[in-house]
Amino acid sequence: MHKQTKKQTNNICPSGFAYNMKLISYYNQTDQLEQAAILVGSMAYDLNLLDKELPPTMAEFLFGEDETMVLAKAYDAQIKAGNKVRATPKPIQSLALLAPVPHPPSLRDAYAFRQHVAAGRRNRGLDMIPEFDEFPVFYFSNHHAINGPGDIAVMPDHLHQLDFELEIAAVIGWAGYNIRAEEADDFIAGFIVMNDFSARLLQMIEMKLNLGPAKGKDFATALGPYLVTPDELQAFVCPTPKGHIGKQYNLKMQCKVNGALVSQGSTADMNWTFAEIIERISYGTEMYPGEIIGSGTVGTGCFLELNGTAKHQNPNAFENWLKLGDEVELSIEGLGVLYNRIIKSEDDFSILAQQKKFRK
Repeated sequence: MHKQTKKQTNNICPSGFAYNMKLISYYNQTDQLEQAAILVGSMAYDLNLLDKELPPTMAEFLFGEDETMVLAKAYDAQIKAGNKVRATPKPIQSLALLAPVPHPPSLRDAYAFRQHVAAGRRNRGLDMIPEFDEFPVFYFSNHHAINGPGDIAVMPDHLHQLDFELEIAAVIGWAGYNIRAEEADDFIAGFIVMNDFSARLLQMIEMKLNLGPAKGKDFATALGPYLVTPDELQAFVCPTPKGHIGKQYNLKMQCKVNGALVSQGSTADMNWTFAEIIERISYGTEMYPGEIIGSGTVGTGCFLELNGTAKHQNPNAFENWLKLGDEVELSIEGLGVLYNRIIKSEDDFSILAQQKKFRK
């Protein structure tokens, strides 16, 4: 039997309780285990040291649904009020941060920004596809290739037109089936900055076979630096586009490469809300806590689009792509800055060299 659409909530929080919280995951060097913690300011408080009823990992925490979320938020409120707690805080600068959700049950990426889709099609000499305005679409990416802040090791073939993608991701916090858009925002545990790294040459070759992206996408998706609960973003709520359902946020989005600003936009430009995307995703299938849903790329939010637009205006325009040593910073207002550096993998194997037309 499938669970009810509407998640059940336990209204046991104290009066005046602040429903806002940041969560991180880091690698505990002493125990050699991953650890989930509440972040207050620049200090981290391990969940399981705050209370024995709170689990040590983010996966277990999210699967606890209301029970663990309400308890963690109560401790978050105590810390912010200056009350003493059992856990000894650690400065975030001293921690080896992982993705906030290091092992999501799934990773889906949507196509929510019309500007990005329209510009990409225009740059290829194509009209805007009308189906974009009919329903939100998504694809499955590799949930075993999750990275946090820090180095991204890439294979040789990934360096052929290596690209960033500036996105916001929603994290599912409650299980649900056939979730209606009107209720879907209640199933979101929080939001994270997301970089959907893409190897465009591989992607363009394989997409000719009409099965969607595969090796061009499944080597690295970066998430971080922390998970922010929706309550913390209430000041950024803005009007939802006409004819759409669900919450909309106006959060500034930027990408810098080696310190230079290359992209900027806003989550307010999403033409499909996360609520509508969740409704589509959960149709006839169960969603589970910890699942990640990317928004898709914001307009101007990748070199593929930026290069295409530049060449549309000037066929001789120079193309920019990520290269070894590049430092990529994605920032979203209220969600922090996700920093990654491109480094070389120790393995120099090439799958492009195995394609028949490239073989000698």
